[in-house]
Amino acid sequence: MSFTDFSKIETLKELNTFLADKSYIEGTSASQADVSVYKAFQQAYPDFARWFNHIAVKSGQFDSLPAAKAPAAPAEAEDDDDDVDLFGSSDEEVDEEAEKLKAKRLAEYNAKKAAKPKPAAKSIVTLDVKPWDDETDLEEMLAGVKSIEMDGLVWGAHQWIPLGFGIKKLQINLVVEDAKVSLEDLQVAIEEDEDHVQSTDIAAMSKL
Repeated sequence: MSFTDFSKIETLKELNTFLADKSYIEGTSASQADVSVYKAFQQAYPDFARWFNHIAVKSGQFDSLPAAKAPAAPAEAEDDDDDVDLFGSSDEEVDEEAEKLKAKRLAEYNAKKAAKPKPAAKSIVTLDVKPWDDETDLEEMLAGVKSIEMDGLVWGAHQWIPLGFGIKKLQINLVVEDAKVSLEDLQVAIEEDEDHVQSTDIAAMSKL
């Protein structure tokens, strides 16, 4: 079955129904059919896919995340008495003072905005880690991967993907600060575990 035209809401409904009792688009393991559907969905809804992957990385923190903020109460209307000019000042004078106050507040706002540091650019990455064979201790391999610590690196959720002949690869999500973490250096560090890791590959990557 083909799920590629996500411009139609019916395609989403059909895919959801199709996957109700299935883990993959075809057969019992991941294939290019899954990759095609994943990419088609990501292309049709790039912002939603980015948000969903970003929140999925935080699944282990769901219970500790702060509560949603309540909407701010509307400001009370000023009393009509404020509009009464008790001292007989002209409209021109009032407008001039209001413009000065407005300009002052705008300058203060721009100064604060300029001084506020910009958030660091981050990426969410899905990394594949392949073991040597079906006798490789996968839990030890996972522990070795997660033991790697770098400033700007946060490990996320993982899963095991069957490759055939009893072999499974590790697929793990992570968030990195682009300026601090080199994915190439990270892959080299993971592949240094030669007793468990055969190779690594970046399966997906998107900006946060």
